[in-house]
Amino acid sequence: MKLNVEHWKEFRLDEIFNIERGSSLYITDCEEGETPYASASADNNGISQHLNVEPNRTGNCLVINYDGSVGESFYHAEPFFASEKIVTVTLKEKKMNAYIALFLSTVIKQEKFRFSYGRKWSVNSVMKSSIIKLPVTDKKQPDWNFMEQYIKSLNYKPLTTANQGEDKSHTLGIESWKPFKVNELFEVKYGINMELNTCIEAEDGDPDAINFVARTESNNGVSARVKPVEGKEPQPAGLITCAGGGSVLSTFLQEEPFYSGRDLYLLIPLQPMSKLAKLFCITVLKANKYRYSYGRQANITLPYLELLLPATVEGQPDFDFMENYMRSLPYGDRI
Repeated sequence: MKLNVEHWKEFRLDEIFNIERGSSLYITDCEEGETPYASASADNNGISQHLNVEPNRTGNCLVINYDGSVGESFYHAEPFFASEKIVTVTLKEKKMNAYIALFLSTVIKQEKFRFSYGRKWSVNSVMKSSIIKLPVTDKKQPDWNFMEQYIKSLNYKPLTTANQGEDKSHTLGIESWKPFKVNELFEVKYGINMELNTCIEAEDGDPDAINFVARTESNNGVSARVKPVEGKEPQPAGLITCAGGGSVLSTFLQEEPFYSGRDLYLLIPLQPMSKLAKLFCITVLKANKYRYSYGRQANITLPYLELLLPATVEGQPDFDFMENYMRSLPYGDRI
């Protein structure tokens, strides 16, 4: 199945959704428990912790963050507690299911760019009147069946792993880690600063298509697949890309040649580094994203950002430990 957005129709959120705010909760007065607490986080499906409280939502609904990580949207199948920084969403004319919810969540997340630089998605004045485009039936109503069938049609294979988490030989032990500046580990190089609107998008399946990596935090940073541009040599595979603006510090390993967009930096290892060691460093680097909230950019500070990493007795980065730790994790054998 293919998406043809040219024939989609615009709908206000309050036209198709029941939108309900979450509730306030003094979590410092709560003990750990079994109930998922959905906050305005962008991680872990929006669940920041589990508390010993009664759920205030029965599940089978979407959540949308209007504060914090604004514009993030997740599906919750089971009961949970919705915080005051999110809204829960159900369909007005149809019962939600996981497939429709995943389609809608993806569409809603495309609105995130409107709320950069600390803007909130005000529920009554902005969110309810916000517009999204959806596939429609012949009667110009949302085509819920198409959305469900499209998600079901996506190709995937269940992942298996021989690593079941029993190996305790690789504990992190961060008390012995040492700080290293980014420019002590990598050559920090500005990309080729291309603009996507100067490129021609490639057709699906085009064997000559090249990834266009931008400042997005989604899809490994790849915002499009484009035709080769005369006179522009793609960056080689194996480099790490890091956003200095936009979704700052969105950092990914690029395993195919690529073009790089504006405010995108390339991290080139100064010494041999395996794929698994690179992924370890990427995880530590992305953990510093909080330093760049409220519109701060990393264009100047990135080379001097300190990363706390495992170190050898000689005080050098312990890339062997990083690789072995990553390999020992569940699904580490599939990387």
